[in-house]
Amino acid sequence: MSGKDTVRMTLELEAGNASVAELGKMLGQVGLNIREVKRAYDEATASQRGDIVPVVVTVEPDRSYRLRYKTPPTAFLIRKALGRKGSDRPGHEAAGELDQRRLREIAQRKLPDLNTSDVEAAMRMIAGTARSMGVTIAPT
Repeated sequence: MSGKDTVRMTLELEAGNASVAELGKMLGQVGLNIREVKRAYDEATASQRGDIVPVVVTVEPDRSYRLRYKTPPTAFLIRKALGRKGSDRPGHEAAGELDQRRLREIAQRKLPDLNTSDVEAAMRMIAGTARSMGVTIAPT
């Protein structure tokens, strides 16, 4: 880490079980105690085990750090709801169908990280991501 710069990076890790190798790759350069960061991350995300939970790590020049947890990526939540991955050829091959109830559940979970507080608008955003993955949205 050079000079007096604050470093901020976003890592996508497995909740409750962050990879030391992945943390080392990303945080080794800033001189943080990797095991300490792993312990803090794993404790904070243990209730979401199995999900991918992004974390924004802010490292100050004195090597103090803050962790800010985000919601899992939209594509991850869609794949989890479907029980499989998206289409290899979106627009040509369907990857499944997402019903309105699941779409709303995903939108409500993602709401803290979206630039809206309106669940209906969030549902439209999630539906757009789903369509780009080759997932159709069931009509209401």
